[in-house]
Amino acid sequence: MTKLRARCVIGLAIGLGFCGAMLVASAALAQMPLPEAKPPDGPTLFKQQCATCHTNNATDPVRQGPSLFGVIGRRAGSVNGFHYSAGFTKVDFIWDDTRLDAWMTNPQAMIPGAVMAYRQAKPEIRAAIIAYLKELH
Repeated sequence: MTKLRARCVIGLAIGLGFCGAMLVASAALAQMPLPEAKPPDGPTLFKQQCATCHTNNATDPVRQGPSLFGVIGRRAGSVNGFHYSAGFTKVDFIWDDTRLDAWMTNPQAMIPGAVMAYRQAKPEIRAAIIAYLKELH
């Protein structure tokens, strides 16, 4: 009977040791770093952050904001069929990378009276969206 008990104790110890080793191995795997996430590209960011209010072509109906098709090189406040906020009556400039970057950073600081609520604090996201807008011609 004691030999049987000794075998049971040894078997239990081996089984518990194996379970402990598996637990440590799975914990080590769980702590391995994941690959870095790929930042979203311009078209994806436009869809996620701009397309609710703006279109990216010249044929869709105007939404809450004007179409951004061909915005680079366009005079501010000049899309036919869009009713701009009062602040746009006082501006006279052509949209370029620098002005779009400032606009997306803080529209109201750039054009007092503008009603666009969107702001983007991250320069890399603004740059990706602007790069995409430059392709829309």
